[in-house]
Amino acid sequence: MEEIRVLTPTGMLGYGFPVKWFKEGLKRNPHVISVDSGSTDSGPHKLGMGALTCSEESYYKDISIMLEGGYEKKIPVIISSAGGAGSDKHLKVFIDIVERICREKGFHLRVAAIHGEVSKELVKEKLRQGKIRPCGPVDDLTEAEVNEANTIVAQMGVEPYLKALEMGVDVIITGRSYDPAPIAALGIKEGFDPGLCWHLGKIMECGALCAVPAGKTMFGYLCKDHFILEPMDPELRCTETSVAAHTLYEKSHPYLLPGPGGVLDLSECRFEQIDDRRVKVSGSKFIPSAAYAVKLEGAKQVGYRTIFIAGVRDPFAIKHIDEILEGVEQDVVEYFSDIPRESYEMIFHVYGKNGVMGEHEIQKEITSHELCIILEVAAKDQKTATAVCSRARTELLHFPHEGRVATAGNIALPFTPLEIPLGPVYKFNIYHLMEIDDPCEPFPIDIYEF
Repeated sequence: MEEIRVLTPTGMLGYGFPVKWFKEGLKRNPHVISVDSGSTDSGPHKLGMGALTCSEESYYKDISIMLEGGYEKKIPVIISSAGGAGSDKHLKVFIDIVERICREKGFHLRVAAIHGEVSKELVKEKLRQGKIRPCGPVDDLTEAEVNEANTIVAQMGVEPYLKALEMGVDVIITGRSYDPAPIAALGIKEGFDPGLCWHLGKIMECGALCAVPAGKTMFGYLCKDHFILEPMDPELRCTETSVAAHTLYEKSHPYLLPGPGGVLDLSECRFEQIDDRRVKVSGSKFIPSAAYAVKLEGAKQVGYRTIFIAGVRDPFAIKHIDEILEGVEQDVVEYFSDIPRESYEMIFHVYGKNGVMGEHEIQKEITSHELCIILEVAAKDQKTATAVCSRARTELLHFPHEGRVATAGNIALPFTPLEIPLGPVYKFNIYHLMEIDDPCEPFPIDIYEF
């Protein structure tokens, strides 16, 4: 093959995409439809609980459109990191959706499900062998943390995809995956330059986010010594600057991007404008690693969370908000003196002051005429979290402060129940690299005929 054409409908499955631009991509006769659906951006909750990033209805709609396109063109459809976190629970949801679509539309499809959830026994074995190290500024992994994890997944590289493609499947759905892998897979299978394949995957896994203005549906043309990017919405355009800028997106180094099996080196990469809407990229290199490693992600439950949401409009309360909140917290601690202070945590988010940036906010003066205060309380159980939150809410409602005139209350509460229990709270306790001898070893494949 001299060229491989890749259609990516959106940068995140479940977010939706314009069907007309997806069909415009189908007119260009792609060889594969690939999309990513995973991220740790929204925290460990999805992994810990098995919750979906988007609604099941959204996934059904997006997958249905993609399967119709793949069925029409007789090309594979590849979906990675099912449900957002890519656990076995998420993978089953996606397999059930595909089965339902096939049944309703009369499709006959051969489907590969690649598992990304790994066993605690495997992780502990690799840990004892000294084959696990931190990924970034995290502590060394211990067996105790492995045991406490609710769920552990590993980001698979491209090799499990290649294995599935060799099985002659119509659809591939995976557990947790390295985001560029589903887009890089077919090119690597067909012997194209892996540097170009991985760079194409790095950009296209975000859909048309590299376009101006940012959009959803992107088409990629992978050639022997370059690739070309073209957004399907005619109102969008790729530029040298927009594509180069997106190459820097979500990276710890300006031109080195580590991943399973090696490092993508973009130090000699070139971006060329070939017309008003398309950009040509060349010079990308892939440097294999001496040892093959995959990233582990694990989440454990650390307690339960309750919140309240309140509005403040009193200018005197706004002026003295720091001392008010400090006084409220002190009152709560004294009131619950029988509860160990280390057994619960109180975090005030003050929107209109520093609710987004927190201690890193450089704008120190409050210029808002109103504030939104959210208190989150995390404790060992829901009852304690709600009790602490309730006490803080009632104290904030009537806390005395300089300039106070109205005695009916300092805050307005827009919702009932006034304290809102949010259930279990999780944290990432595994964020490490694990060396493996076989890139397919932790990722078994199930084949379904629907």
